[in-house]
Amino acid sequence: MTIDIRPDDLSGAATRALVSTHVNGMRANTPEESCHVLDLDGLVGGGATMWSAWVDGELAGIGALAPLDDERAELKSMRVADAFLGRGIGRAMLRHLIDEARARGIRSLWLETGSGDDFVAARRLYASEGFVECAAFGSYAPDPLSTFMTRGI
Repeated sequence: MTIDIRPDDLSGAATRALVSTHVNGMRANTPEESCHVLDLDGLVGGGATMWSAWVDGELAGIGALAPLDDERAELKSMRVADAFLGRGIGRAMLRHLIDEARARGIRSLWLETGSGDDFVAARRLYASEGFVECAAFGSYAPDPLSTFMTRGI
């Protein structure tokens, strides 16, 4: 399987639909005060850079980098399409984002993900790629429904 990861301006229907699925899923399973997902406007207006992963012409996943400052960035909107779960798309996207951040001079990456059972696979993926749990960062407040992680690059 060949995964083609490329920059995405969020104008394509497939990408917009996967972002919408991601947002709706996060909002359905997380109380509003603990839901930190960015919708299309938040991704575009917040300075995030989005990439999409494609397999045989089909959208397989998305991921974004949002700057925190000159040396730090946050991973946002990591999502694998249901049809591609368990096929290495998330790991490929994560490694791509790490490489992109490194190329931009970013020295550390940060993320917020859920702390519940629905997010076990995500937390395991991040930990397997060197992320460790940390305190809330940036504008986040401590939240029992959030797990915060970071790693140097």
